[in-house]
Amino acid sequence: MQSTELGGTALVTGGGRGIGANIAGELARAGMDVVVTGRTEEEVRTVAGEIGGRALVGDVSKREDVERWVGDVGAVELLVNNAGISGPEGPLAEVDEWWHTFEVNVLGTYMCCRAFAPAMVERGGGRIVNVASGSAYLPPREGPSSTAYPASKAAVHRLSEVLASSLAPQNVFVFSISPGLVRTAMTASFGDDAPWTPPECAPQLVRALATGEFDRLAGRYLHAEHDPPGQLRERMAAILDDDTNVIRLRR
Repeated sequence: MQSTELGGTALVTGGGRGIGANIAGELARAGMDVVVTGRTEEEVRTVAGEIGGRALVGDVSKREDVERWVGDVGAVELLVNNAGISGPEGPLAEVDEWWHTFEVNVLGTYMCCRAFAPAMVERGGGRIVNVASGSAYLPPREGPSSTAYPASKAAVHRLSEVLASSLAPQNVFVFSISPGLVRTAMTASFGDDAPWTPPECAPQLVRALATGEFDRLAGRYLHAEHDPPGQLRERMAAILDDDTNVIRLRR
C-alpha cells in the first residue's frame, strides 16, 4: 500500500459498490475529500458515510446529472471514471439495450471528462483515471458473449489515450487502467477457478497515479495486477524507451 498522503478532492463515479467503492475508500484513507456518485442513493450514501465523504446521486449517461455534479462539487484534483455496465450477452440480432452500454461506459466517461477537465486546466492541473478493461484487447471468448462491453471498453481506452495526448501539455494527466477480474456483482456468474484479481490492486494503483509520480505514463494501458506501483516505478524508464503498455495494430 502507498504511504503517500494526498490532498484535494476526488470524484469517483460508480462508487456505490464494488471496485468504485474500494477506490473511494482507498483515496479517503490517503487523505482526499472523496465524492461518491452513483445511481442508487442508498448505496452511495452508505459508502460516503463509511469513508467520511460526500454522496451525489445521478447517472453518468445523463448530461444534466453530470452538470449538476460540477455545480455541487466545483473543481476536483482527481476524476475516476469507474461507472460501467456489462451489457447484454447473446447473438447480436437477439440482444436489446446494446447501445445503452455505450451510453454508460463511453458517453458517461466522455461527459465527465468534458465537464471536469476545463476546471483542472484553469487551476493548473489535475488527473483523470478511466477504468477500461482487458476485454478491450483480449481475444474474444467462444460462444455467446457481450459484444457491447468489449467494444465500449476499447473505445474508453482509445479516448483516454487521445485525451492524454491533448491535455498533458496543460498539466492534466489521463490514465487508462484495467482493474483485472475482480469479484463484484457484475462478475458473480464467473466460476471460482477464474483468474481473480485481488480487490486491493485497482485502488492501490489509482492512489499511486493520484500522487503524480507516474504522470509520464499518461495514456498508457495499465493493469492493476500486472502493473503494481512498485513494478511501475522500476519499469517506467523502460516503458517509455520501448514504447510498451500500448494497444497497437500489429502487421
